[in-house]
Amino acid sequence: MLKKTIALSAVASFALLWTATSQAAGGRDYIAIVGSSTVYPFATTVAEQFGKTTKFKTPKIESTGSGGGMKLFCAGSGIETPDITNASRRIKHSEYEKCQKNGVKEITEIKIGYDGIVIANAKTAERLKLTKKDLYLALAKDVPSPDGSEKLVANPYTTWKDVNPALPDTKIEVLGPPPTSGTRDAFVELAMEGGCKTIDWIKAIKKKDKKQFKAICHTVREDGAYIEAGENDNLIVQKLAANPKALGIFGFSFLDQNGDKIQGSLVNGEEPTFENIAAGKYPVSRPLFFYVKKSHVGVIPGMVEYLNEFTSDKAWGEEGYLADKGLIPMPAEERSRFAADAKALKPLVLTKE
Repeated sequence: MLKKTIALSAVASFALLWTATSQAAGGRDYIAIVGSSTVYPFATTVAEQFGKTTKFKTPKIESTGSGGGMKLFCAGSGIETPDITNASRRIKHSEYEKCQKNGVKEITEIKIGYDGIVIANAKTAERLKLTKKDLYLALAKDVPSPDGSEKLVANPYTTWKDVNPALPDTKIEVLGPPPTSGTRDAFVELAMEGGCKTIDWIKAIKKKDKKQFKAICHTVREDGAYIEAGENDNLIVQKLAANPKALGIFGFSFLDQNGDKIQGSLVNGEEPTFENIAAGKYPVSRPLFFYVKKSHVGVIPGMVEYLNEFTSDKAWGEEGYLADKGLIPMPAEERSRFAADAKALKPLVLTKE
């Protein structure tokens, strides 16, 4: 409850600050963007390029996490609310409904490319070869009893060797994002649920009770083995360099930019490289998005031009400047389709999951 209150108060404070700034200025002459810490470096690069090459002001971007960004974005329309929110997972139906309820009726969804979720440690440490099952057993709150019976127990594992005899005898200590993060959402779905499904009797629960299955596979332990390190992925990188025994969870771009300090663990035998993620070989990868408030286009200067910059081949193309930052480009057909959606400001229609 305390974490939720803190998160909500941060959102409220942010909205109040924006309102005061906008009212003081009698309007807003810059694009306001919130959302995912993973998408943040890509959006910042586009914003800087946009500010340098157009007559418009450089957009202001806040790294609030995907969930925090959606709360701000869906709070309503008007200059006190963001124009765009970045997300490292697709908008949830509940968030879409909140937008609709609060008058944010027309939203355009733009997929920008792909990203891998990296489980990394310091280069001075042993590089781990993990499976999705290892990650589930190491980080889930409740796991199958070690005695082999079909029952769940509070996670008893304290070292990686406890989880898998082939792994080192070091304490399980993983720095990762909070529940508001799209990276956290994607990690529990792709890695932990993926590992959970390898246990047949748990996999069978999904057919009978999806909620129970999700609770078993998606609930992260809270006994200190998983440490919520906030939305600042650069801070996780710094902490890994200082503590070689710890692992960190973040987007591929942060590994790509800090390859002199950290290394990515292999997952199911695959290394987190640009080529492996682009080829679909690396098993913990996901698409990245941003969402645009159509009602702000024509009101906030530069919205159309920002969308044009982001969806240009020079930005998100195979040889674009975002690939240099670690974004995995979409195939040409997908880029063409989402560029057309951006140009037309095509409204997203999301049916119930």
